[in-house]
Amino acid sequence: MYGLIIVVFVLGYIFIAFEHPLKIDKAASAILTGVLCWTLLVIGQEAILPESGEGFIDEAILHHVGEIAEILFFLLGAMTIVELVDAHEGFAVVTARISTTNKVKLLWIICIVTFFFSAVLDNMTTAIVMAALLRKLIVKKEDLWFFAGMVVLAANAGGAWSPIGDVTTIMLWIGGQVTALNIVIGVFLPSLVCLIVPLLVVTFTQKGEIKRAKKADHESVSGRPTPKEQALIFWLGVAGLLFVPVFKNLTHLPPFMGMLLSLGVLWVTTEILHRDKTTDNRRHLSVAGVIRKVDTPSVLFFLGILLAVASLQTAGHLGQLATAMNEEIGNIYLINVLIGLLSSVVDNVPLVAGAMGMYPLSVYPTDATFWEFLAYCAGTGGSALIIGSAAGVAIMGILKIDFLWYFKKITWLALLGYFSGALVYYLLHAG
Repeated sequence: MYGLIIVVFVLGYIFIAFEHPLKIDKAASAILTGVLCWTLLVIGQEAILPESGEGFIDEAILHHVGEIAEILFFLLGAMTIVELVDAHEGFAVVTARISTTNKVKLLWIICIVTFFFSAVLDNMTTAIVMAALLRKLIVKKEDLWFFAGMVVLAANAGGAWSPIGDVTTIMLWIGGQVTALNIVIGVFLPSLVCLIVPLLVVTFTQKGEIKRAKKADHESVSGRPTPKEQALIFWLGVAGLLFVPVFKNLTHLPPFMGMLLSLGVLWVTTEILHRDKTTDNRRHLSVAGVIRKVDTPSVLFFLGILLAVASLQTAGHLGQLATAMNEEIGNIYLINVLIGLLSSVVDNVPLVAGAMGMYPLSVYPTDATFWEFLAYCAGTGGSALIIGSAAGVAIMGILKIDFLWYFKKITWLALLGYFSGALVYYLLHAG
């Protein structure tokens, strides 16, 4: 039964990877995988967890569902805000200022903006915003997917060097393993190299122009938002997203609370802004209208994947893996590099949590090389597979990117950037 959970987990990932050939939605595969893993854990509890008492599984699953719910509510809030800005044609404020159709030049602009935006917001929300922006800029699916893949690399690289850019760096910062200024100083250059190296490769391999998306037609001119309304909702949406980490630092409440607060402010604003319009002209500009456009299967996909990973964590598989790496490898640089690569298959949160539990601050004090390098590896290693990071999963759901397409086109670039950044960190600190 112990090994059967891993078998089901691996089979689930295979079904997700071959979503298009099998013609089975990845959300269905993820949900089944998550539920079956927990079912096997319950059936084999006495063999897998002999020291666990009655009610242990119930407590464990409620604990994990609570953590997962935080992510899902955050995701729902962010996606709704982005859809609301989109409904008001707010992204025209940005797209109107991007005139280039040169593929390489546009790619550099998008990736650099993503890199720094991810550091002040977080990688998942940045990916959601950039996915919406890309849909307004690029019409050809192959180009759209390629740009989105590079956005995943940029968002994860940008989140790794900021204390609020990725959930794992937030964990390390709050846990006292790193300080805010030190993580910026220590990890910024490796993270930048992680993005620049793939961009340089793309500069010499990608040529030509991109076909810009045409401005959307609207059925009713009277129902279109005015330029002032476009600008207001766009900047209010951006301010609301940027306010989330500020709210967290001020109140110490989970990030999803700040996201819901921002959504509530936007909701009230749009209700007041359009209250004098007819029902038909107001409906598509309200939260009640745009929330129907939010991609619910992507949210369920997230739920299934996180449930499956949580079952492995509860069963002790991840803890055993961490212990085995420590005993067999020992070298902190190799351990962190492997943790980063594993985070492309298994969620980086339990991996980092396992490392934090294995190595107390008495062994590696605050701002030790181990913690800094862990922040880099866990933050950027997930780019190797599109389902390896929150940013990748979000953008995969929104733009319907195929797992195998990403593996063929983006994975090698992600690994090249990942190892380049790791080498830079090693050269800077190993001596």
